[in-house]
Amino acid sequence: MSTQTPVRPVESAQGPVEVHRRLPRFAPTGLYVAGIVVGALLAALTTGGLNIALTVVYGAVLGTLAVWLTSRAVEGRRKGTDRLVTCLVTTAFVIALVPLVSLVYTVLSKGLERLDSTFFTSSMLGVVGEGGGAYHAILGTLIVTGLTTVISVPIGLMTAIYLVEYGSGRLKKAITFLVDVMTGIPSIVAGLFAFALFSIFFGPGIRLGIMGAVALSVLMIPVVVRSAEEVLKLVPNELREASYALGVSKWRTIVKVVLRTSIAGLGTGVTLAIARVIGETAPLLITTGLLTSTNMNPFDGRMTTLPVYAFYQLTQPGFPPEPAIARAWTAALVLIILVMALNIVARLISRFFAPKTGR
Repeated sequence: MSTQTPVRPVESAQGPVEVHRRLPRFAPTGLYVAGIVVGALLAALTTGGLNIALTVVYGAVLGTLAVWLTSRAVEGRRKGTDRLVTCLVTTAFVIALVPLVSLVYTVLSKGLERLDSTFFTSSMLGVVGEGGGAYHAILGTLIVTGLTTVISVPIGLMTAIYLVEYGSGRLKKAITFLVDVMTGIPSIVAGLFAFALFSIFFGPGIRLGIMGAVALSVLMIPVVVRSAEEVLKLVPNELREASYALGVSKWRTIVKVVLRTSIAGLGTGVTLAIARVIGETAPLLITTGLLTSTNMNPFDGRMTTLPVYAFYQLTQPGFPPEPAIARAWTAALVLIILVMALNIVARLISRFFAPKTGR
């Protein structure tokens, strides 16, 4: 069977000319939409009502088949296969986008109810029912995340510098292997590690803000190491060799040349690593605990963070449960805003601090 695109002869002054047949510009989109409509009708007939899941499944299958069969009949086998793959990729993208859009819509619709000044200026001390806020949890999140950054960034950066600039042989392979293993450690294991470590020195039942920072550091360090290592590898060796040729020592070359050249990538990697751990809940449930008042000292007593605050507001709402559940959704919204802000900061760092390569 021939795989060439169907053609039709057209008369011209020089004789018959073959012209390739093509679908109109908006025909594939129209066929796909028609498949979705038929899928919705089929889902309604099958279930007796509107079923979004079945509509998506039936619509994607019927729309893809409609585009593929029509294109194959009109444009040929090769173009039909191209449109089939395009439909499959587009369908996969839309299906992957549905949960994200649903999540954002749900959090916004339920979280905006309590997104007011009281939520940012009040704690839960003495609050039963309506009112209260997450002031103490927001401060706790910032303090614990800040301590995590102070612990993780120096260790991660120095480890990456050693792997790229100094490491060799079995030690380098062992460190790389351990970093890979730490990358896949479940967050609850990091929390249990920090709890066991502090229990040895302070006894069982201890809860401290610094414990949460140590637990999150176990999760953040491998992310910083991996991102920093890849960024440092991108620095051209010619810059190092030029520095050595001028008689500059190795450590000064690293500080003055390598780190300055890669500062944008390092800043982006660190910012994304912070965004990775700021929303962790499981390790903080074990290490920092829950507190209804504000605690600014991470070395003395429990300290509430936003993920833990949202967890307890949702699982232990009290009576009536509606105010606590509303606070939980607002805390989730604030967490999403913080993560989004960190990602925007990472993009800005990458954009404004990247080395200028133009003349």
